Amino acid sequence: MSAARALAALPPPDRRTLGSTVYGHLAELLVSGRLAPGERLSLRDSAAALGVSVMPVREAVSRLVADRALEVAPNRAVRVPLMSAAQFRALADTRQAVEGLAASRAATHRTATQLAAIRGAEAAFRAMALRRRPDKIRAVALNRDVHFTIYSACGLAPLQEIIAGLWLKAGPVINLDLREHPERLRTGSALAHHAAALAAIEAGDGAAAASAISADIRDAADFIIARGNLPGED
Repeated sequence: MSAARALAALPPPDRRTLGSTVYGHLAELLVSGRLAPGERLSLRDSAAALGVSVMPVREAVSRLVADRALEVAPNRAVRVPLMSAAQFRALADTRQAVEGLAASRAATHRTATQLAAIRGAEAAFRAMALRRRPDKIRAVALNRDVHFTIYSACGLAPLQEIIAGLWLKAGPVINLDLREHPERLRTGSALAHHAAALAAIEAGDGAAAASAISADIRDAADFIIARGNLPGED
């Protein structure tokens, strides 16, 4: 799916806060894996898809370039960065530590309402994964929802901000796992790890919750790197 088509499917931006809204839309495409590594982003096409001028799109893209979630190629084209295997491994190791901490705190700080939301997110991903013909794009977004619903219960806003920044970079590469290899939805370990994380959070077991989320990130990274789709050198 092209960036313009994906953007056209989103709700129109609030014209009172155009810059932030456009940034949020573009960030959502990255985090949910709807843009792939190397994919170009046309400012004019994106502006047309969102029904805005080029200026707020340019401002949002500049913020995402500063976040290192987008890059400007030598020919001035804006694109999703390509990530080497070594870079992706480093990102995955960082995510294991940071997101494991968030899961651990979620197990001991979650409210009843937050626990219900985590159960719902896990159930939605499970239902999609077990379909005979799952919607690959939706499955990637639901996987993201499981993680972020857990992290939203950690009680630490700065930690959630750090995780959001990590997912801006990881989202397009995670896309290589679930979108390009949909069989992983049923045969991979994500279902088991999500279930283990949910059980640990229900039991208030922070260590087990951290272990489940860390293992989920590690196994996905191992699979993606083993497929050989990422460059071997930085």
